[in-house]
Amino acid sequence: MGSRASDRTGHTIDRRNFLRTALAGVTAFAVPGTLAHGIAHAGGRGRRFSIREDRFGRMFPGLRPFFDEVSPRLLDALRDIGRPGGMLDAHDDLGAGPVDLITDPRLRIDNPDNPTMTAGFTFMGQFMDHDMTFDLASRLGVPTDPALSANSRTPAFDLDSVYGGGPDGDPQLYVPQDRRGRATARATKFKVEAGGSFEDLPRDRNGAAIISDPRNDENLIISGLQAAFLLFHNRAVDVIRADDRLASTAETFHRARQLTTWHYQWMIVHEFLPRFVGQEVVDDILVNGRRFYRPVRAQIPVEFQGAAYRFGHSLVRPSYRANMTGGAEGGQLFLMTFDSTQEGKADPDDLRGGCRAPRRFVGWQTFFDFGAIPRPGGLPGTLGEDVRPNKRIDTRISTPLFDLPIGTIATGEPPTALPQRNLLRQVTWEMPSGQSIAREMGVPSVATSDFQELREYALGLDASTPLWLYILKEAQIMADGRHLGPVGGRIVGEVVLGLLQLDHQSYLHVPRWRPTLPTTTGRISGDFRMIDFLTFAGVDPSSRRQ
Repeated sequence: MGSRASDRTGHTIDRRNFLRTALAGVTAFAVPGTLAHGIAHAGGRGRRFSIREDRFGRMFPGLRPFFDEVSPRLLDALRDIGRPGGMLDAHDDLGAGPVDLITDPRLRIDNPDNPTMTAGFTFMGQFMDHDMTFDLASRLGVPTDPALSANSRTPAFDLDSVYGGGPDGDPQLYVPQDRRGRATARATKFKVEAGGSFEDLPRDRNGAAIISDPRNDENLIISGLQAAFLLFHNRAVDVIRADDRLASTAETFHRARQLTTWHYQWMIVHEFLPRFVGQEVVDDILVNGRRFYRPVRAQIPVEFQGAAYRFGHSLVRPSYRANMTGGAEGGQLFLMTFDSTQEGKADPDDLRGGCRAPRRFVGWQTFFDFGAIPRPGGLPGTLGEDVRPNKRIDTRISTPLFDLPIGTIATGEPPTALPQRNLLRQVTWEMPSGQSIAREMGVPSVATSDFQELREYALGLDASTPLWLYILKEAQIMADGRHLGPVGGRIVGEVVLGLLQLDHQSYLHVPRWRPTLPTTTGRISGDFRMIDFLTFAGVDPSSRRQ
């Protein structure tokens, strides 16, 4: 993707070099001999449940892996299942172009739309992922003990991916406040620049984004979300200053961050999670408690990080309408998700990040429904005229994801097919099968007959299926692809809510707190949705006059 990150000195570094440097640090931190010890315990013997916040752990430590041994036959089978043109490829007609892939219903038959989620839910899910997990150490297809793998994000929805170390720790992210142009503890606002038409992330002379997490410039939409969060915080600073002119700069910054974070967390609980897992699952967990994710301290289990939460990859469209006026002669701008022919272009005709051009901004009316007020509980109203859906949760993955830009891969090494990478990661974490977790949960399991296409590998994968693939099939069969099924929904629901419950700074620990900022109506209603967030940030269609 060509994105870059800023180091603590204010310099910028290439994303791939950033990841390699961080990985070297993680490897050096490991106790000699412990990695071999972790591999020696493959097969479920001696598996541990890590409770360190800076390490990954397991949700089901007592369950054996879905495989008996890491054999060449197994690895070859997983690569074949996830290969370009294989059983998971939606076979989108990329030659039809980005417009027809959205507007022609004949091109959506094998990759159907999701009637309950708009296109923005995919990217908000990605943003949430970047806020709670960053795996730098594990290797595809090599069994790895989660307790030895560092999570470089805090396991919380605390927006550390946006705020970094704050004005003291990451001053290059903030507007300078002293006479020499240096950010200090007195800084309260983020730097935000313009791309010619509308807002853009701050960038260095090479176009590298100066942000806390380089992944939030991987594509045009995620960089637009990052910019919206920066602007939201800056607007919150203005609100707090107007309310309390005597507050110190440090107090103003703290209160603005808290206001931003709590409204973000509210949206997760009341809008995004219900769409991902179903409102009944959310209500059950909140009322009856978590049954399977019960660590003493917050941490990320690999069943979530490496499988269940990767359901979002099936939501991705082959193309998107980026905005309403950035196209030729002021028309709509349609772009492919990824297009390998665009590598190295300054203003590519796909969504890849790391680029600045006047047309590269997000028209949010395509991604979230500004045409109808959502019903209570996060359920959709009537879709607005301009909004577009994402894809269903199923085993059909949009074709562009089988040829990722090499810049999106931390190590810069193949495979470039995302499904292959996901399947090999099931071996990395020695993941249990979906069927074994269903039995552990006491929920209906997907029938072996529904995995007939896996029998040809003669490895028993139809009865002991890699968790990521199982969760996609489960959603497809048991929830019509509209949201996750019982195994995937329970894992995602319990971890997301658990992270909020285990974070004593989250809004859930403030009795009866409700959103205090105005909605799109201009009134404070005690509720808050993504369209309200974007409106407060000033990036909504009305603010853009679109």
